[in-house]
Amino acid sequence: MAERSSAAADVAALVVQHHAAVYRYAARLCGCPIEAEDLSQQTFLIAQQKLSQLREPERACAWLLAIVRNCFLKSRRKARPLAAESIGLDVDQIAGPAPPREEIDQEQLATAVADLPAEFRVVVLMFYFEELSYQQIAEQLELPIGTVMSRLSRGKGHLRRRLTAASSDRAVPPPPHVVPAARATSAQGIINPAGLRSAP
Repeated sequence: MAERSSAAADVAALVVQHHAAVYRYAARLCGCPIEAEDLSQQTFLIAQQKLSQLREPERACAWLLAIVRNCFLKSRRKARPLAAESIGLDVDQIAGPAPPREEIDQEQLATAVADLPAEFRVVVLMFYFEELSYQQIAEQLELPIGTVMSRLSRGKGHLRRRLTAASSDRAVPPPPHVVPAARATSAQGIINPAGLRSAP
């Protein structure tokens, strides 16, 4: 009984320390806040059951993220894989450089990640979120390392194109017909930047 109470206390501490990271990773994986909350709860339930496996407390966050990923993959095993063609993913195009970090809109990034087929999304998140190497990803997913590299490259390519397109859309000024007349004439000194008409 005392052992069970100790495990519950340890898991409560893990929830306090790592719930934000677990939920964020779950949300990236499944793209749905409700599913992410369920996935987070399932993660901590499993953590309580398998707490004895955590031999290095300083690696608790990485251990929890691995549980999140495994729960997500198990939930998707029965789902039919989504064909890359259905989202317009050019699987032959190698990823180019991503936009600079400061130019990436986090909401657009989350949307682009959620749009990836699950097999690409998991590899991308393991590489960037869990910071695992190609070899570690290959071992944990039981895939050839070439498959891991290919999926990561294709996933990055899709993200790069989505984010580059979004950046281009933001950079395009609105058509003249939607610019308020007051703002359009301010450059001539007739109307000041605050939108107030200047005295004659």
